Amino acid sequence: MTMRTVLVLIICSLAFSAFAAPDVEEIDVAVPAHDIARGTVIGESDLAYKPIPVLRANTSIVRAFADALGKETRRALRAGELIRESDLKHPTLVAKGANVTMIFEAPGMQLTALGRALAEGGEGDSIAVLNPTSYRQVSAVVVSAGTVRVSALSAITAPKPVAQARR
Repeated sequence: MTMRTVLVLIICSLAFSAFAAPDVEEIDVAVPAHDIARGTVIGESDLAYKPIPVLRANTSIVRAFADALGKETRRALRAGELIRESDLKHPTLVAKGANVTMIFEAPGMQLTALGRALAEGGEGDSIAVLNPTSYRQVSAVVVSAGTVRVSALSAITAPKPVAQARR
């Protein structure tokens, strides 16, 4: 082989390697194994792992089964599509307009009262609750089905309601 042929082969191999597809690192993420309807609580059989490029994965994507198990879907999910954190919520334990037991605790004292939820919420969600006796709104955290915990700060700083006409 001549020197010219060797140089041509070296240049061609360098050019080819520059345009070759780079090795893409992948990560396994949790995706729906089948179509899931809105409002469904996700179980282990509803999920599968799918490899995606690392560059496509971000913090808003559900990566592990544990991050999605037991959560309720906010929208319908298609099989194989990526699940965003915003697509899931805690299962609804308190419905809007439902009567709830409000618990107020202070050192050495626990008070309970009946209230009406002004929003729906799952465990750990903060919702507004109306005290039907005083017509005051307080912020409360959902503890369990039909039960909310009112913080001492929200009970003290709750704004006074606008006077309502009584019939």
